[in-house]
Amino acid sequence: MSSRSTRRALLALTATSATLAALAVPATAVPADDHDVRTITVNGGNAFPESVAADDHFVYTTSIGDGAVHRGRRGAKTLDPFLPAGQDGRTQATGIKISGDRLLVAGAFTGRFFVYTGAGQLVSAYTVPDTGEPTLVNDAAVTPNGDVYVTDSFRAVVYRIPAAEVRSPATGTHRTLEVAHHLPDYVAGQSNGNGVVATPDGRFLVIGYWYSGALYRLTLATGEVRRITAPALPSADGLALRGNTLHLARSTDNSVTTMRLSDDSTSATVVSVRTYPGADTTTGVAVSGNRLLVTNSQMDTYLYGTPLTSPVFTITSLPLC
Repeated sequence: MSSRSTRRALLALTATSATLAALAVPATAVPADDHDVRTITVNGGNAFPESVAADDHFVYTTSIGDGAVHRGRRGAKTLDPFLPAGQDGRTQATGIKISGDRLLVAGAFTGRFFVYTGAGQLVSAYTVPDTGEPTLVNDAAVTPNGDVYVTDSFRAVVYRIPAAEVRSPATGTHRTLEVAHHLPDYVAGQSNGNGVVATPDGRFLVIGYWYSGALYRLTLATGEVRRITAPALPSADGLALRGNTLHLARSTDNSVTTMRLSDDSTSATVVSVRTYPGADTTTGVAVSGNRLLVTNSQMDTYLYGTPLTSPVFTITSLPLC
């Protein structure tokens, strides 16, 4: 994506944020226990940590500011650069997910997507189809069979990367993302489909829309999409799913909403809305053991160019309940 197109996309998101601020209805949020709130520092002056992921060994976060990926041991107090900014054309990074020994990184407004080995070798680099439309490659979900599904907030589609490509040798192959499914209710010029997770049985994707706050269930076998019966949660951003418990980061609300999905993922009930000291545009969320990791992205500063709230970028670790 050209720098001019990127600026237009950023301005669209800025307008969206202003609209949502005007429409937002105050939520009753329960503050986290201050004694059990832990801070993880992201060592990068331009980090703007958009997303977070964790496995049994490491915690990762992405920088939308420069495309770097930071990593640290589970339980560590700092995350350090792991994949350097700009490497392989990765100049922005949003959603990050882990699939076995593969690391999946979305390239935001650049229309790129990257698959790496756990050692940091490039398996494949993907580009969206050249349709001339704006693009925001935002997040990814991994199904039990290893297929990867990717959202694009500006294009009403879901891309699919077959498991065989994800597991292929690290040859740095360049490919084009293939459209697998189409999504409804996209609003032109707004950020739409954003966070995405696969249900444990691999039958469905759950997709959150940032602008409207709606949740949708996509049936992978048929492509059927239906809106999940649930309260609208505008600024719905990153999602994390454990069992039928869905954690949803709400960026402009600086909160995390936890919901209970029905067995068939057709409805969801709010269990809690949580905030915490230092929350600063909560765009990403992940479950790590008995902890919830939430990014303090300072995305408002990245979009508006205003002074940083803090020169130190952080991720907050909260108890699951």
